[in-house]
Amino acid sequence: ISGHIITNNHVVEGSQKITVTFIDGTSYNAKVVGTDPYTDLAVIQVDVNPSLLHPLPVGNSSTLRVGDQVAAIGNPFGLSGSMTSGIVSQLGRLLSTPGTASFSIPDVIQTDAAVNPGNSGGPLLNMKGQVVGINTAIQSGTGEFAGIGFAVPSNTISKIVPVLIDKGKYKHPWLGISGVDIDPDLANVLGLQDTRGFLIVTVVKDSPAEKAGLHGSTETKEIDGIKYQIGGDVILSVDHKDVRKIDDILIHLQREKKVGDTIDLEILREGRVTNFELTLEERPNGNQP
Repeated sequence: ISGHIITNNHVVEGSQKITVTFIDGTSYNAKVVGTDPYTDLAVIQVDVNPSLLHPLPVGNSSTLRVGDQVAAIGNPFGLSGSMTSGIVSQLGRLLSTPGTASFSIPDVIQTDAAVNPGNSGGPLLNMKGQVVGINTAIQSGTGEFAGIGFAVPSNTISKIVPVLIDKGKYKHPWLGISGVDIDPDLANVLGLQDTRGFLIVTVVKDSPAEKAGLHGSTETKEIDGIKYQIGGDVILSVDHKDVRKIDDILIHLQREKKVGDTIDLEILREGRVTNFELTLEERPNGNQP
């Protein structure tokens, strides 16, 4: 037991001093070991007697199902050690991260367990007392609980945190594309039978996508007063897994891939389906995916 504590990046970002207060009221100074703004995770460390530390077991978030009961622990409005309960409302959400406007955390858990300012960094537990997520954000018009909370899943924590402890940062894999999901109107414009896939609009210069020969949109077509960018490649699958929308690509990268791995993309180009293999590189700051 080395005193590592997992919290949110936005909790410690810009802090001059970090203090950890235990449930018995004793406080200790802590230092930042590693941070990852792209998953809003951070690891801090306290130098205390190991007998004071009681790590929670980490569960497998991939076994969660909508409707499962969960409990959140945190310090809402400074009320330390508060527990609230609810259910898993949905899985696989995309959550925008503070300070990284063009990037979202994939595979996020949505819950209706009451979380408020001060819950950030606290655990989301299943009914076995295992950590299945870390409470990160709420969606609210007032800044207070409105029935929708979000937690970064434990499987993301298990992948990212050991690297933060070892290296201080995590290198996220990157394709170098932007675009739009295929909806019925866009499918009609492109002459597609199915409303699935992701249309590449822009390919970033010198990115893995450009090096592999992927194409972005080349022209604009206007129908009923709406302009559509067309002519780009449509991603139909990644590593033989169907792509319905951008979420599927981001979740696959998060769960299965790391920098240096190869990825197989099934591409629809000018009515023909072909496959491209890319080697993933480290994401530059502020780019997605």
